[in-house]
Amino acid sequence: MCIAIPAEVLEIKDGNIAVVDYGDLQQEVRIDLVDVVVGEFVLVHVGFAIQKLSREEALQTRQVFEEVYAAMEE
Repeated sequence: MCIAIPAEVLEIKDGNIAVVDYGDLQQEVRIDLVDVVVGEFVLVHVGFAIQKLSREEALQTRQVFEEVYAAMEE
């Protein structure tokens, strides 16, 4: 199974690279596959933004991941 993680676009650099924030981690990802602007949310898979998300969808998905990780630690 493949998992894509929601992230907010913080900065767009030259060469179709963006700095994104996963909530507790920032990373550079490729944005060749989506047309985004700073402040939008994307799904990231293996270093590529593959789809845009609404803010609401992204934050809900992030919350689900946090709940799953917390349950796994119990």
